[in-house]
Amino acid sequence: MWSLTESLVELLQEDDSDVVGMTVAVLSYLFLYSGAPIPSPIALQLAEALLPLFDNDDSQVRLRSMFVFQEMMPLLTAKGKKALKSHVRQSLLPLSFHCHDEDWHVANASRETLRCAASFLKRRDLERMLDVDQTWRFGEGLLAEDRSRAAEHSRRALPYLRSPQESLRQAAIRFIGIAGRHLRGQQEELQLICEALEDASRDISPAVSSLARQTAYVLRALERAPRSIFQVLRDGLRRACRTRPRLSGRG
Repeated sequence: MWSLTESLVELLQEDDSDVVGMTVAVLSYLFLYSGAPIPSPIALQLAEALLPLFDNDDSQVRLRSMFVFQEMMPLLTAKGKKALKSHVRQSLLPLSFHCHDEDWHVANASRETLRCAASFLKRRDLERMLDVDQTWRFGEGLLAEDRSRAAEHSRRALPYLRSPQESLRQAAIRFIGIAGRHLRGQQEELQLICEALEDASRDISPAVSSLARQTAYVLRALERAPRSIFQVLRDGLRRACRTRPRLSGRG
């Protein structure tokens, strides 16, 4: 069966979305009815293949890939869990964005998978946010452990500014705004994300374009401002990121 799983993992790299969809479906059944420990090499290959599928155009592929990823984590040996940690960390950002997925089933699966990932990594702070449904604050928690990776996380968020889903574009902008607070003095990184936000300010959605414009303005002001003003602007951006989720539903 593990030999078959390894062959199925290779099929996840196919360009044919129907093949990928059927492969993920078969894998989900294998994990659902198995319960046997997964060999570490297969787990690593599987995780690497599943992560890009979280952003697949087909909502069923997104849903099933999250399910397989979720079911895989408790089936690992102690050695396998240690090896998989970096892949699970990489899953946190896309999963947090897909908590706002327009497909309700995918959004639900993303929250549950995110909860499993936080538990796997022993991040009780992230679990508490999910317990009280504070997914909009998840970016702050993600950066709290290692602010030095703010630039890396910001770059990973940039492709979501071109997502076909308006809710994911808004989630990406909010996260970039939070991460940008930690990039003071990193001129090239700030320039990169501000240019991306200015492109997003021409978005077809008024809500997205307005949020992108405001976030770019504040981040540019943060870089130019003296330290004392920087603190005021940073606090203002934090408040804006907190209130926007409540305002977006009111138009």
